[in-house]
Amino acid sequence: MAPRAGGIGCLGLVVVLVLSYLTGQNPLELLQQVGTAPVTTNVPESVPSGYDAERDFVARVLGDTEDTWGQIFAANGRQYQPPKLVLFTDAVRSACGFNSAAVGPFYCPPDQRVYLDLSFFRELDRRFGAPGDFAQAYVIAHEVGHHVQNLLGTSEQVHQMRSRKGEAEANALSVRQELQADCFAGVWSHHAQQQRNLLEAGDVEEGMRAAQAIGDDMLQKRAQGYINPESFTHGTAEQRARWLKRGLQTGRIDQCDTFREN
Repeated sequence: MAPRAGGIGCLGLVVVLVLSYLTGQNPLELLQQVGTAPVTTNVPESVPSGYDAERDFVARVLGDTEDTWGQIFAANGRQYQPPKLVLFTDAVRSACGFNSAAVGPFYCPPDQRVYLDLSFFRELDRRFGAPGDFAQAYVIAHEVGHHVQNLLGTSEQVHQMRSRKGEAEANALSVRQELQADCFAGVWSHHAQQQRNLLEAGDVEEGMRAAQAIGDDMLQKRAQGYINPESFTHGTAEQRARWLKRGLQTGRIDQCDTFREN
């Protein structure tokens, strides 16, 4: 991926760096002033104009995932450490590198942050045909699922295994990791419904449509007109929906062992 300097372009970035040198001010603070640095707080106080509703929704869902995973970890004698949240548009820099909005939402294990591209939720509806609040909540819960994997040590284990494999085998491990995050999203959904009755009629169907819409096979077919299974990194539409449903029906993390089942 070619790095981009947000919405101000390369010339604007040079100007910011020169001003930083002359004034002694942190360049990230200057970038924030021109609207290109990410908002980085657990519940962001300010977001780009026009995204207030998305910010509030994300904060509510993230807060509910903290309740659910806090309870699950406590029941297993552990303490849950919630991830930090970064909302962004255009591009963002993380401990995992510089990413454009084209990558969509992601989780970065080294800094334990969930990065959410606010425009992705609108794309989920317009581009992928998966509208609805629960479709968006599923995306958030999936990224939180990666945080849970990080806390459990799964992310590091997968990273170590992938480093010793060829491309096809490494991709296959990535698929299993992503499917487990889907299952963990379902685990959160189960508890959110059982304990707080958060789901409404049609919500499960919305989540299933979202999981299917961003399956590797669907994305590849839409982008290039053909499917290459060896390059899959997230799983097929059928796999993603099936593991989301598994977590939703059982509510148990021990039912999310995607590394033993396909």
